[in-house]
Order: sequence, then C-alpha cells, then structure tokens
Amino acid sequence: MGLVDQEAVDRFREKQRLMAEEEARLVGRRLFPTPLVNRELEARGTAPIKIPTPFLSLVKRPQLDLATLYRLAGEEPPVPPAVVEQLEIQHKYDGYIKRQEETAKKFARGEGKHIPADFDYDGVPGLSGEIREKLQQVRPRSLDRRPASPGSLPPPWPS
Repeated sequence: MGLVDQEAVDRFREKQRLMAEEEARLVGRRLFPTPLVNRELEARGTAPIKIPTPFLSLVKRPQLDLATLYRLAGEEPPVPPAVVEQLEIQHKYDGYIKRQEETAKKFARGEGKHIPADFDYDGVPGLSGEIREKLQQVRPRSLDRRPASPGSLPPPWPS
C-alpha cells in the first residue's frame, strides 16, 4: 500500500527471519547445572538448577535475561541485540499474553447475548458493590461492546 518504505519492510522481515531461526535454535538449548551457573543464579536471587534446563524456560524468571543465559553457557548471541531483546520479551510475557487472548475470546463469545431488563445483578458473585450499583443504574441491554448497526437492536448502553 506504500505506507512504509521498502527498506523498513526489508529490515522488519530480516528481524523476523532472525528471530525465527534463533528461537528454533534456542528450543533445544539448555543451561547445565554447574557450580558457576548455580552461584550466579543464587546471586541473582533465583533458584539454582538441578538438571539441564531450557533457556526458554529460564528466561521466564524475572531475575534472568537471555544475555545472561548466553554468557553462562559460554557463548555470544549469534544475532543482534534487538533480536535477543525481542525474543526475551516474547518468552517472558508469553503466559500473560495467552491469558489476555483467552479473556478476549471469552468476552467475544458473550458478544451479542442480551441481558434481560429485570436481571438481578445482586445475585452475581464477585461483583463489587460499586459495579453492582452502576449496572443497576445503567441496565446494559447486552454484553456487546459494539454500537448497533442501523436497523438492528438499539445500542447496549441506554443514552
């Protein structure tokens, strides 16, 4: 569409390629429980390891980063620092991202479902008093967060 110049697209694609290659390599990469490794882990405030442990598992520990794991394994990263950083972020926050995606999917399944006008919000466990009060006042008509299209049901929130 011409919104990004070709050089930027090429740099992005190259970074994606390097990330995919390095991630594939790191899947099989393990850190071995040597005395030096375990001293470093303890010094960083994280538990020592007893068995060879995958890099991509260890990087999820908040006290560790990929640069440290490479160093402890006695190697230099074979990719630029920006690629290492992106892989680290991707794996550190993988669990959070998956939970958010699941929450979004659950919410999407509820879209379009209508709430009866006489729905009793006091019977919903886990709602705070403030939320219950607001829902009683507003009385949303559905779980849908999108505005209604012309000719369909009215918007979920009364005007």
